[in-house]
Amino acid sequence: MPFKGRPSANFIFLSLVALLVVNSSSCLVRRRNITRKGGQPTQTLLTTDKQSLIKEIAQHYEAIQSFNATVDMVPALGTVNKGRITEYKDVRAYILFRKPADIRLIGLYPVVRNKAFDMVSNGALFRLYIPAKNRFIEGPNQIEKPSANKLENLRPQHFLDALLVRPIDPAREETVLENLTDEDNAAYILSVVTRTPAGEPILDRQLWFERLKLQLVRQLIFDASGDILTDARYNDWNFYDNVPFPKVIDINRPKDEYGVVITIVKMDVNTSLTDEQFSLSQPAGTELHVVGGPKTETAPTSPPAPPAQKGKKKK
Repeated sequence: MPFKGRPSANFIFLSLVALLVVNSSSCLVRRRNITRKGGQPTQTLLTTDKQSLIKEIAQHYEAIQSFNATVDMVPALGTVNKGRITEYKDVRAYILFRKPADIRLIGLYPVVRNKAFDMVSNGALFRLYIPAKNRFIEGPNQIEKPSANKLENLRPQHFLDALLVRPIDPAREETVLENLTDEDNAAYILSVVTRTPAGEPILDRQLWFERLKLQLVRQLIFDASGDILTDARYNDWNFYDNVPFPKVIDINRPKDEYGVVITIVKMDVNTSLTDEQFSLSQPAGTELHVVGGPKTETAPTSPPAPPAQKGKKKK
């Protein structure tokens, strides 16, 4: 028996869709290419798995035992959150690294190329010399309580954590792989999770690999509260002594309110470095400040003279 009631809403909708399909023309159908950053209109996205990425990180870390790099730096003070960032351009610097954790950075002022800073760390302790302020700072790498003086929060270890990504430790770290592929992104995100003594999971790091070449493009390091400690971005991977390394590293420390863009000018990988190259002594006459320690004091400009000897009394 034919249907005599009013047509249903679904029937009307389907009829309209069919009509549009039958009578569609080029002006009613729009096709668009999705070109992600660094890609071409026709893209082939690479695929991988979690274990392959973990292995790649370990292989890259093991391939570098030391390096000696000349770099251009653009330090910046301030944060996006506070709406103001001040950049200092044309700073030439030298970075020395030797496993397991020795690192030294020497920065030169623009144009005149006088020493702006000199800092060194052995992984546990750091030393920082600032000639313009006639100040010498030393203390532990671990920041227990951030200082209001942002300079005192500067650590060579922060640079090392960003420059050389440490491998995954399966004994204490768990991993989760995410495929973030949409119109704007095509990346694998490897999240590294640790646990508190009570067994609570904590997000420690995130490693981003773009899917066009499967290269590392970003590393996020978090604190126990989930706030970002370091946001490092990697661009323009090159080979230095047959070892791949990013030419441009953009490091941001939002909680410490500073950042720096490092561009490799020259780099020698796995060269021999001496203990003296990682030795930094307090210059005479400089003010010493021990982070978390006693009040500042000034180093003597010269050794104190020995006490005068009294002559013997005649009998």
